Amino acid sequence: MRSTAYERDDVTAWDVARPARPSRAAGVSMAGFGVRSLAAVGLRMVPHPAVMLAVEFGDGIPFVDDAAGRQHRGSVVAGLGVGFGGAIRVRGENVECVQVRLAPTVARAILGVSPAELENVVVTLEDLWGREASRIREQLGDASSWKDRFALTDAVLARRHEAAPPVDPEVAWAWHRIAVSRGLVRIDHLATEVGWSRKRLWSRFHSQIGLPPKRAAKLVRFDHAAHRLVAGEGVAQVAADGGYADQSHLHRDVMTFTGVTPTTLAGEPWLAVDDTAWPNQPPRSDLRRQLSTA
Repeated sequence: MRSTAYERDDVTAWDVARPARPSRAAGVSMAGFGVRSLAAVGLRMVPHPAVMLAVEFGDGIPFVDDAAGRQHRGSVVAGLGVGFGGAIRVRGENVECVQVRLAPTVARAILGVSPAELENVVVTLEDLWGREASRIREQLGDASSWKDRFALTDAVLARRHEAAPPVDPEVAWAWHRIAVSRGLVRIDHLATEVGWSRKRLWSRFHSQIGLPPKRAAKLVRFDHAAHRLVAGEGVAQVAADGGYADQSHLHRDVMTFTGVTPTTLAGEPWLAVDDTAWPNQPPRSDLRRQLSTA
């Protein structure tokens, strides 16, 4: 397992841990996060093509302020692409959590709810899992290492995944086509490829994945562009390679998804430290990185 410390004086200080091996359940990835103090205004939640589950267990309690002005505390679940428009922010002090990203094709089985019910919303894990959420929190708090916490979390997720039916193979294939094409697949061709009517695919896809196919493709395309912007690539080149009509088109898309410009997005502190969502990126010049083996 790798553990990383990140610090930026004007924003926050982070500890990030990552498992040494993949999850037992395909489509599941996770990381451990510790943060002493988030910015007073909170950190912007940037939309991502996965369902996010954050199980907190430390002395501090995280707060999530959603687009409707509601406040959620403790362990939360954020639906596919949550953070649209930059309206959702995360706050807290002395927060520790295991953050899990669920591919949309496995989210229904693991969470026990249709992803469509989580569209553009944040809910507490207790709302979905009841007392099991409290038991997991207590077990994570009792664990003595990130290795044990990852093993515990993975066992719970794998058990739930194995006990529930998968999404329709046709829906899984349509999502795969969108993901591997980085959102550039011809959406109108998907129904033909799987042998379904357009109406049937659109309905099943929305209920089982959480977004209609066209919106899902736009989210995946944005995510790929955001990765490249964070890596330091120019807006014009990212737009040209990413299927955008021009630089202005990319600018509008980023503003729609996040409420900020591409330049601001590239410097978001959450993205700079989140190695699960933004893997294989070197540390930014204003971050000090220390690597150790745990």
